[in-house]
Amino acid sequence: MDQVRQRLVEAAYVCVSRNGMAKTTVEDVARQAGLSRATAYRAFPGGREEIVAATVAWAVTEFFLGLQEQVAGAHGLEEVLERGLVFARRSIVDHEVLQRVMQTEPDRLLPTLTVESNRIRQGIALFLLPYLAARGVAPGVDPAEAADVLARMVLSYISAPGRWDLEDPDQVSRLVRSELLAGVVGPAGGPSTA
Repeated sequence: MDQVRQRLVEAAYVCVSRNGMAKTTVEDVARQAGLSRATAYRAFPGGREEIVAATVAWAVTEFFLGLQEQVAGAHGLEEVLERGLVFARRSIVDHEVLQRVMQTEPDRLLPTLTVESNRIRQGIALFLLPYLAARGVAPGVDPAEAADVLARMVLSYISAPGRWDLEDPDQVSRLVRSELLAGVVGPAGGPSTA
């Protein structure tokens, strides 16, 4: 992302946090970035909707960078999933802008998140695939399909953990082993011949 677009995206984030999505205008974003309205439209010809979409995409990327830092050095698939679930749930709950927009304007945010959800799921699946391959899958299980299923389940539990307390390491460990990985991975100790 070039410097002008990055300035506008970061400015849009500030504006949304202050005014909400509905009340954030291109003029607000340009002013916050210290740029002209014309410059904003040159960078984002689609106007406000394009800026908002780019801002959501930027926030998702920032989340994944934080997630990658959090799981760095993890020993194996189970630990990656445990650390990742705790980090992701805490990030969502503690994210002031996301929480504000979800409470006040979910109808505006959900379509953008729906568009991003495929990218998010694919990113998680690609991230998990090498760990899954190293851990080994159960006989007859395709590693790429297993990574996709795991990504879907992880996203589901992050957004709605149900009976699981994702702040409790013991519960997270049980969730990972009894629900996320049950039937997907082979016996511990190495890859299976799927």
